[in-house]
Amino acid sequence: MAETVKGPASYFPSIEKKYGRPIGEWQDLIRSSPLTKHMELVSWLKTEHGLGHGHANALVAHTLAEGK
Repeated sequence: MAETVKGPASYFPSIEKKYGRPIGEWQDLIRSSPLTKHMELVSWLKTEHGLGHGHANALVAHTLAEGK
């Protein structure tokens, strides 16, 4: 039986399908941004790249958690 993906990563298939970019590309954008705060990055993804709040939040949360 396949393990169910939980947490922010559970959004990844729908993010890739809706916006047409692989998750790695979004993570590279987040890492290369001069912004460092979670909500600043979420707002930036929403404003500059047209992501919905849930998708932007999931990407930022997952990417920032990797750095810890």
